[in-house]
This record gives sequence, C-alpha cells and structure tokens, in this order.
Amino acid sequence: MEALDLKWIRGQFPALTQKINGQPAIFFDGPGGTQVPGSVLDAISDYLVRSNANAHGAFATSARTDALIIAARTAIADFLGCHSDEVVFGANMTTLTFTLSRAIGRTLQPGDEIIVTRLDHSANVSSWEALAEQGAVIRYVDVKLDDCTLDINDLEQQINSRTKLVAVTYASNAVGTINDITAIVKLAHAVGALVFVDAVHYAPHGPINVHALGCDFLACSAYKFFAPHVGILYGKREHLANLQPYKVKPASNEVPSRWETGTLNYEGLAGVVAAINYLAKLGCHVSPTIDQELVSALIEADKEGLEHFHCPRFLTSAEQPSHEIASAYHSRRAAIVAAMSAIQQYERELSHKLISGLLEIPGLTIYGITDPQRFAWRTPTVAIRLQSKSPESIARALGDRGIFSWHGNFYALNLTEKLGVESDGGLLRLGLVHYNSVEEIIQLLQALKEIGRD
Repeated sequence: MEALDLKWIRGQFPALTQKINGQPAIFFDGPGGTQVPGSVLDAISDYLVRSNANAHGAFATSARTDALIIAARTAIADFLGCHSDEVVFGANMTTLTFTLSRAIGRTLQPGDEIIVTRLDHSANVSSWEALAEQGAVIRYVDVKLDDCTLDINDLEQQINSRTKLVAVTYASNAVGTINDITAIVKLAHAVGALVFVDAVHYAPHGPINVHALGCDFLACSAYKFFAPHVGILYGKREHLANLQPYKVKPASNEVPSRWETGTLNYEGLAGVVAAINYLAKLGCHVSPTIDQELVSALIEADKEGLEHFHCPRFLTSAEQPSHEIASAYHSRRAAIVAAMSAIQQYERELSHKLISGLLEIPGLTIYGITDPQRFAWRTPTVAIRLQSKSPESIARALGDRGIFSWHGNFYALNLTEKLGVESDGGLLRLGLVHYNSVEEIIQLLQALKEIGRD
C-alpha cells in the first residue's frame, strides 16, 4: 500500500484554501464536522439542478431521485460492510437514535436494564435514559481517569441477565479513545442483549465492518466523514423488520423505508454518495492493485450523475456471491477499506507528532491515551487544558491565528463532569483528519507555546 498523497488530497477540498488574517486556515475542528471535497459540492448542485423532485413519481426527475436513494444505500453499505437494505437515513444520528430507542422501548418490561457509558456523547446516553420513564433501569459504565478509557471490568460487573441493550461509542468524540467493540458485543450477546454503537466520531478515522463487529445497530453522521448533514443508521435486517417504529399510516412498511420519517434530504444523499466515491478514489490512489474498471466507473459517475454508478463487478461485497469475487479488490468496498486503512496509518503518524509536541509544553495536560504503543486505541483527537488559561480563551487565541479548534464539553457531559473540568470551561479539543499536515501541527505547537507565555 502506498502512502497518502497529501497534495492530491488537499487539492480535493476547496475550503482548505481559505485565509484568516492573512494566514492559511488550519482546520483542527474535524470532530465537530469535516470539510467536503469539491465533488460533494458538485453533486449537491447537480442534484438540485437535474433531479430535484420527491420520490416515487411518474416523471424523470422523480425517477432520478429514486435511483439516487438506491445509490446512497449502496454507497453506505460499501462504507459500513453491510447490505443496502440494512441502511436507514435520517436527519442526524441523534434523531435516529431517539427513533430507535422509542421502538425498542415498546419491547421492554419494567426492570429491564440498559447500559450506557460515561465516555459517550449524550446522544447515546439521553436517548436511552428517556426509557427510564417507562420502567427501564439505566446503568452507567465508568471510565478510568488516568487515560480516559472505558472500565471494562465495570462493564462486566454491570451486565447481567436483565440487560436488554448496551449502548457504547466506537470512539470518544471528546478524548479520542477507541473501544474494543468486538469484545463488548461478545459480552452483551452472551446474556442476550442488543448492542448499539455510536460510530459518529470513529467513522472518518478507520475502516468499519459491522458484520465483523457483530453489533446489532451502528449509527454515524455523514458530515463527520466529508459529506453534508445526513444521519445514518445500520440495523440488522431481522431487527429492522421485527421492531415497530413510530410512523405515519401512509408511509411504507418496507424495510428500511419504514424507519425513515418524512422526506429525506435528497441533495444531502447526493453529497453522501460523492463523499463515498471520493474515499474509493483515494483507495485507488493508495492501492495499485485496485482494478482500473472501478476507477473508470467512479470517474463516469462524477461526469454523468451519481445515479449512474454502474459497474456490476463492483457490487457491494456483502451482497456479492463469494464465487463472483475474483480478488479482494473487486469491489468499491475494498477501495474504501484501502483508503480508510491508509488514513488510519497516516493519522497515527500525526498523533505521534501532535502528542509528543504537546507533552513538551509546560503546564499543559492531555486527557486520554499518550503512550505511543497504544495509539491503535485512539483517534487523532486530543483534549487538553493549559494551566491558568480557559479552554475558550485558548480557542479564541488560536482562532485569531487561523487555527480552528473546539472548546467546552462537546456533549460528552458525563465525561467532563467525571474529569472535574465541566464547571471550569471543559476542554480544548484538537481534532485532526487525513487532510491535515505535519506542518500545520508545528504551527499549532508554536502557537500554544506563545499563548502559554502570554
């Protein structure tokens, strides 16, 4: 596998050319939402010009919308490693999680238990806490304060025969910790409990294979992986069929449409397909064994419209009979995995540079994993505090220098309270993605040193 071509990557993202106070903007705000490739902008515009109509009509623009919905489900199936009828779209991850929690709530009896964690974004906590109103017992898994990792021993003690669901994050949006989802799924399934995974923060940082993980549900948000605002829910077929969502009577009873309330964000779906195709093209760049037929199909889709992605040999690998797979690289899925694997490796190098530099700054505290030998268990999202400086004041000082970061609790309220920083401004969060560079990290470190001396 070849190294990432950062020049080519950055050339795909028009927003990266911005300047603030005469300085090139540095986007370390990725965990709050990433920038998008130009092809995503083009796809959104193209949809609104050529295909802007509601679904299921007897005319051309509506037929294009129908084709786009299929293309979007297939693209996300390739991204997550699932079947296209296991993909649900919605406004955002939070809305979809509440939708699912209400449906699961219909199956619960008083005294049934749900496990959440203190490492999670509140969307994966509050959605399940709401079920306490109908008698569910909510249990909380603690975190280890020294490295902000989940206390698996505590989870093992909490889980029992009354546990009906474990809700856990794939990776912490506040401190970057990656959880061992496969191990957690095994613990939950051993007692017959379902597992819901919040992959919003993890999605732009590494490959996802929901069938390999074994989770029952997984949610993510497209605007965190280089696309517009679209919520995404994976659910095992049998669960999407057997659970009863709240819906209006005329709406479809088909899976997965029965889970999608109201009209979908079609132009957003066009952007999602373009973002997935961007990742596939990146995979073609880093892996010379990717077949050129896939490359040609992606280029043609860019030119002719995203509903025209037709390349039979590159069906979703999860749906393709094994005897038809001539090699591991005969699918768009394989190209995406190649891209995400290369991104993961590159981002670990960025983590080394960032964390080693931060550790050299006097008075600076890092919350999370700092041991390079354990960087496989973190994303390049780093939470810090700087002695005598509030997170907001640091964020503003960095912003004046054209360096974008986030401050506060990032909706990981249970974690900032546990760390004892919630009442004092929370944390400063530095979030890198694959379009960031070592040179940008060097500028950040210099700026933090200057701010610390002021």
